[in-house]
Amino acid sequence: MKRYGKYIKPYWPFFLVGPLLMLTEVVGEVLMPSMMADIINTGVPDGNTGFIVRQGLMMVGVAIMMLIGGVGGNYCACRASASFASDLRHDLYHKVQGFSFANLDTYTTGSLVTRLTNDVTQLQNVVRMAMIMLLRAPGMLIGAIIMAVSMNPGLALVIAAVLPVLIIAIVIVIRIGFPRFTIMQKKIDSLNSTIQEGLTNIRVIKSFVRSGHEIKRFGDANRDLKESSLKAMKVMIAIMPVMTFTMNFTTLAVVWFGGQQVIVGDMLVGDLTAFTTYVTQILMSLMMLSMILLQSSRAMASVRRITEVLETEVDLTDDKAGDRDRTVEKGKIEFRHVSFRYYKNREEKVLDDITFTANPGETVGIIGSTGSGKSSLVQLIPRLYDADEGQVLVDDVDVKEYSLYHLREGVGMVLQKNVLFSGTIEENLRWGQEDAGEEELLRASRAAQADPFVQSFPDGYQTELGQGGVNVSGGQKQRLCIARALLKKPRILILDDSTSAVDTATEARIREAFATTLKDSTKVIIAQRVSSVKDADRILVLEEGRITGMGTHEELLRENEEYREICESQMAQQKEAQAV
Repeated sequence: MKRYGKYIKPYWPFFLVGPLLMLTEVVGEVLMPSMMADIINTGVPDGNTGFIVRQGLMMVGVAIMMLIGGVGGNYCACRASASFASDLRHDLYHKVQGFSFANLDTYTTGSLVTRLTNDVTQLQNVVRMAMIMLLRAPGMLIGAIIMAVSMNPGLALVIAAVLPVLIIAIVIVIRIGFPRFTIMQKKIDSLNSTIQEGLTNIRVIKSFVRSGHEIKRFGDANRDLKESSLKAMKVMIAIMPVMTFTMNFTTLAVVWFGGQQVIVGDMLVGDLTAFTTYVTQILMSLMMLSMILLQSSRAMASVRRITEVLETEVDLTDDKAGDRDRTVEKGKIEFRHVSFRYYKNREEKVLDDITFTANPGETVGIIGSTGSGKSSLVQLIPRLYDADEGQVLVDDVDVKEYSLYHLREGVGMVLQKNVLFSGTIEENLRWGQEDAGEEELLRASRAAQADPFVQSFPDGYQTELGQGGVNVSGGQKQRLCIARALLKKPRILILDDSTSAVDTATEARIREAFATTLKDSTKVIIAQRVSSVKDADRILVLEEGRITGMGTHEELLRENEEYREICESQMAQQKEAQAV
């Protein structure tokens, strides 16, 4: 829990003053029954109106004090808990943003969303409740017990007989509740993942007429959450009636035995009234403590999940970078006997003994069957993953020697899965370079062959894109992502099958633009179509994680059987398409 102290420290005045203000309510609650007893015992029998008025005015003063303390305490509690949660959520999000791809592979998106929202909210609620009740409940318990014992020690034995039973019940309930709350949070993860996938991919669901399947899948996850929530809430359901029954039973016992003492003259009516109130306060304080403990048990499940993220060791950092100020200047790429695995405990390699060099300004094409390791290879250049064996060098320097910021600033990457964000087209393009001028933005857009269709929209570059760019076609999305990368003016540009949805004529114009826009930059192009890479200075043929061929288009046609088979297969497909 020491980890969370830093989220309390900036707001310590609220954390200190809030509970102290709540103690003013405790003082008032303890004094009020005694003052009322004085009115009943002294003022009423004697007909002393002045005494009754004075006591009444004092009680009004105490009530105002309680009002001020209660409002102030609640304000401090809300302010402190909201600030605590805001800072924690910020650090949690910052931590996730620093995750490597390997770290992200260990969590589902739904789980991270739940931890950033629901779990942090659970902590916020328990912090607020603790500030309001943590001093108030024990203070009321101790104060009421002292007043009750000093008023009638014999009658206080009734309370002494009930307290152990309540304490045992609370302990049992908490021991049962904690594991159930942990399960419930996991079910929330599952539901969030199902919702996210269903809403993000709703167009695919509709196109395959799988709405019924997804509704059933959601229903199963929703039902699991309901059942686990009910199991957890049964703890809450059980304890409240038990506490209420105990409170009523104890009050009845006090009234019965106290009434007997009043009849024989051993106790005044006002004292019995006050004593009954103190009994109620004792039991109410125990109820408040039990609620705090129950909420804390649920929050502890959230604490463990949040701590798991905060303590996740990021396996890819630049802490050991030898030259953090170095920037990518030329764009030379070199792989020296590089091997890579996604799962380190497996012998099977995704990439095995990869060696090649791409000189500044060259275009390198990579072609191969699905699963041959093409995307894995290029992801090692900007250190989205680290190689297990060998070295990846940029400008003759190991990529591990760069800071992640400077290395990735020098690399423009259009991933296989094109991603656009909610906002205007211009805002999306400026991800490449935030301070780019309008002419620069237009030049990049024209080079990517995006300007014609953007200009056709009524709002042009101010057209609002839906989440993920759902209101543009696949080819338009690819061209916008290429324009965004071009605007960055990278020394290394990586296109990971990023023109697959673009027709061959448009793709050819994009490649022509590269020759002028990025003539000094190194281009790495992954493609399925031979036409996309045939003009490259060097083409790598990958098969099962190994380079099986390297050379120009003409050289590979003569010397590499696999490349020749790919070319012949695609030419046959083109002829069939033309015949149709």
